Amino acid sequence: MRPATLVRLALAGTRTDTARVVLTALSALLATLAGLAALTVLAIPTPAATDENPNRWSEQYHNALLVEPGLRGGTAFALLMLMIPVLALAGQCARLGAPARDRRLAALRLAGATPGQVTRLVVLETGMAALLGTLAGLGVYLLGRDLLHRPDVRDRLALPTDVLPSTGVLAAVVLGLPVVAALATALMLRTVTTSPLGVTRKAARERGPGPWAGLLIGLGLTSFLAVRPAMYQLDGNAEVLGWLVPLLFAVGALAAMIGVVIGTGWISYHCGRLLRRHARRPAALLAAGRLMADPWAGSRTFAALLAALIFGGGAAAQRAYFVAREQLDRDQGQLVRANGGADTFYLSTMNLVDAAVAVAILIATGGLIVALVEGIVARRRAYAALVATGVPRATLSRSVAWQALTPAVPAILLALTVGTLLGRGLVSEVSTGVSSTEICEATAALCDDPATREQYTRIVYTPEIQRAVAVPLEQLAWLGAGALGAVLVTVGVGLLFLRASTALDELRTA
Repeated sequence: MRPATLVRLALAGTRTDTARVVLTALSALLATLAGLAALTVLAIPTPAATDENPNRWSEQYHNALLVEPGLRGGTAFALLMLMIPVLALAGQCARLGAPARDRRLAALRLAGATPGQVTRLVVLETGMAALLGTLAGLGVYLLGRDLLHRPDVRDRLALPTDVLPSTGVLAAVVLGLPVVAALATALMLRTVTTSPLGVTRKAARERGPGPWAGLLIGLGLTSFLAVRPAMYQLDGNAEVLGWLVPLLFAVGALAAMIGVVIGTGWISYHCGRLLRRHARRPAALLAAGRLMADPWAGSRTFAALLAALIFGGGAAAQRAYFVAREQLDRDQGQLVRANGGADTFYLSTMNLVDAAVAVAILIATGGLIVALVEGIVARRRAYAALVATGVPRATLSRSVAWQALTPAVPAILLALTVGTLLGRGLVSEVSTGVSSTEICEATAALCDDPATREQYTRIVYTPEIQRAVAVPLEQLAWLGAGALGAVLVTVGVGLLFLRASTALDELRTA
């Protein structure tokens, strides 16, 4: 098959195929913007130390997250975390309209296409959609960079619009994301066999998921707990700490995230077992059957949302630490004051982190909607057959709600718990060291006179104070309520598609 023919077939299809390409491109656009924003922060040059600027601050900005070199890594990491729900959304969008695409691929096989050509066709479709999105994202990034370059009266910038990552870095992002998307598609198609009679997937699973997710979560927690001892033991060895601490953070976060996502499959399977054993209503029994038949559907559906909640739980624990530190410093009279008010820089920074978590949850909600609607449309013939045999549509609606909410509630609790434990693994208490203060117990004249000051001066020692950081139950409750609200909104949107998908005419279509 010639390349031109392959490209033409990749771009062909119905309105559902067009929607899949557009949504995949939109996801790639958002991922490109997040990645380029993070790389732009990392590209800010650090000036050399001088007498006027011993801290090597980049004073052309008025945001401390960009001014201080030590804070840019965390800022870039937060921006990169936004790519996780976006990439998960792209994965959900790639499954949109899968039954219709399967029939089209089977028709191509019937017309003489080889299995390899069909696989290349699907990979090319995903890669081209992602490439369109990354190119559009690069254009939006460059345009926004010019529009947002507005220095203030002191010639300082709000955003790093004066720097640009290197051409090689830009090309790596724009071309690398489509390549990753194409390779991921090829990897997922290893278990797919496309024949002239249809598409089959080797996904048989006789037993439920094992509890291996607990090992990954334990590995993640252990990595975070090892950060403080490592910094204590290797104090002064900046070269080793420079790569060891980021490695522990990366391994811990990735292991915990994968563990929670995989654990959702285990939760779904066992929730299905409990429903099948104790439920008496048809809706719950139908949901139990679906949860046990495909327990990994919950992992795929809630992956982005759970990742955002883990990040949000960790951020809540960090906020609780800063609040406890501020309160302790206030009690000790050591709080830094500026212009008559408290220095709340870290708490203000956590507000930005919370905003990023909210955006991630919003993006994950879009992925939830796409996944649930795709699942309903893919099984519309089975739903129509149930209606034809006398099952009320209200029963099917309750079944869909049971199937979504049953694994969602424990999975949300698990994600928030793991995120909070990761954060508390770094900071579980605040303390002040032993301090001393000179107090002159005399009149101002005697205390100001060097000859008499010493005989009226005594030293007061303040013992070390330790306080446990409170568990941020209120913020965790808000995060959980927001995530559960997102699931409920998703269920409501899915039920709108369920009525159209249960029409008896669907029995005449696949």
